Amino acid sequence: MENLSEGRWIAACTTDEVDDTFGTRVDIEGGDAIAIFRVNDAYYATADRCTHGNASLCEGIVEGKSIECPFHMGTFDVTTGKALTFPCVVNLATYPVSLNDGQILVRIDAPTTIPSLVKEKEL
Repeated sequence: MENLSEGRWIAACTTDEVDDTFGTRVDIEGGDAIAIFRVNDAYYATADRCTHGNASLCEGIVEGKSIECPFHMGTFDVTTGKALTFPCVVNLATYPVSLNDGQILVRIDAPTTIPSLVKEKEL
């Protein structure tokens, strides 16, 4: 379990609100929306907006640990944020997640992004 005394944690949603087929979109006051995904009974939080276009990833379909963008069918690994297939080449931001009595908590002030193969400016 993450140390909840550090950082800005929000109660994003409950575990009952997340299924295995779609993500659950959570709007953040004063910030960008995040997406909550369930993979093998574990929960992950990423940026909701596709890095290739202005699409909500929560409108895409989850298969295994991949989410497919509903606009151009590029995919991301929801467990790491890694862009997996073209045209998505810039990775997603991911956020620490903690569970507390069925509530999914997300630390929104600590996004991490693994380095992309292509820098966003080059696209």
